[in-house]
Amino acid sequence: MSIIPDANLALISVPGRYAADQAMKALRCELHVMLFSDNVPLEKEIELKNLAKEKGLLVMGPDCGTAIINGSPLGFANVVSRGEIGIVAASGTGLQEVSSIISNEGAGISQAIGTGGRDVKKDVGGIMFIEALKALAEDGDTKVIVLVSKPPDKEVLRSIWEVVEGVEKCVVSVFLGAEPKVSGMPSTLEEAALRAIALAKGENPEEVVKPVESREGKIRELAKQEAQKREEGQRYARGIFSGGTLATEAQVLLGEMVSDVYSNIPVGRASKLEDPLRSQKNTVVDLGDDQFTVGRPHPMIDYSLRKKRIREEARDPQTAVILLDIVLGYGANPDPAAELSQVIRQASKYVTVVCSITGTDQDPQNRRLMEKTLKDADVVVMPTNAAASRLAGYIVQCLGGE
Repeated sequence: MSIIPDANLALISVPGRYAADQAMKALRCELHVMLFSDNVPLEKEIELKNLAKEKGLLVMGPDCGTAIINGSPLGFANVVSRGEIGIVAASGTGLQEVSSIISNEGAGISQAIGTGGRDVKKDVGGIMFIEALKALAEDGDTKVIVLVSKPPDKEVLRSIWEVVEGVEKCVVSVFLGAEPKVSGMPSTLEEAALRAIALAKGENPEEVVKPVESREGKIRELAKQEAQKREEGQRYARGIFSGGTLATEAQVLLGEMVSDVYSNIPVGRASKLEDPLRSQKNTVVDLGDDQFTVGRPHPMIDYSLRKKRIREEARDPQTAVILLDIVLGYGANPDPAAELSQVIRQASKYVTVVCSITGTDQDPQNRRLMEKTLKDADVVVMPTNAAASRLAGYIVQCLGGE
């Protein structure tokens, strides 16, 4: 029996070797579970999710960093407006980016359900992703559904499509780096958010992306201006990310613009880094990957490893542009701009520093304040991660980089 009789959800954040047992106890008490913990054995995840499905409950996670349930932000979530758009995401920062853009554009979120990234892999089979999709399909407050993920397993993707075909509501899907590409599917998190807003308003989704397409000329011009500041030999982009989905989006977009893209979490055309601590040509590194977080806080909280990497990349004579994500919200670093300003100001003497800010003005850190402080530190702040990534790609192109 639950100690709190009215509770219907348990948030679990304990070491992975203990987390599954605690989640099992919660399910047996008829509680939905948000399993923030990582390093939970795969077989335990499958067992938990099969039981949850039988009971009509949700298991969000393991390694679920973000959710917004009935307006309450859980984990690394942002303060967003309530509305008619529901999100299912096997990616934390993907959920944050989409929900923040939706809120910043004047729309709102009904529910945002995270599943953990392993859910859409072959072994788990998309159990919770599909159950969450079904739940939003039946939710009276949800008019439009957005599906967000890194590339799902092909069989899982087929199962998701089968469910989507039976949903009467509008569904917008963005599976970053998935192959083969599906005609009409948004290629960026920003495009997915804008299309969802248009559908919620009953407008033509093709019209809302036109301003993004027309923005491309301005990004190209800005890239030319920044490229002119660089010295001979500077030719590569170095992405240093705290968000895995944002890192995925960056490498997918860079891979479409330049060659020789490397990452510790390669997707699409990117190749595997030989050493995640050392960049190769155009590199996008996810500092939130498990290899970097063992024994230390997540890089959205602790910026020490990121600052070290910025210094190293700025000293590399081949680096032309450093690309960053700044993620706000509950649980994240309380003042990212202040934390990074000094090291970025120093780096900006040698390279172009480009970033985007995932968050809202209502977040504890205040997006508008963060943007002002970063611009004062000579950062080129772009409106979204997609825009920042494309600017970095154009700068490399202007410098004749590969």
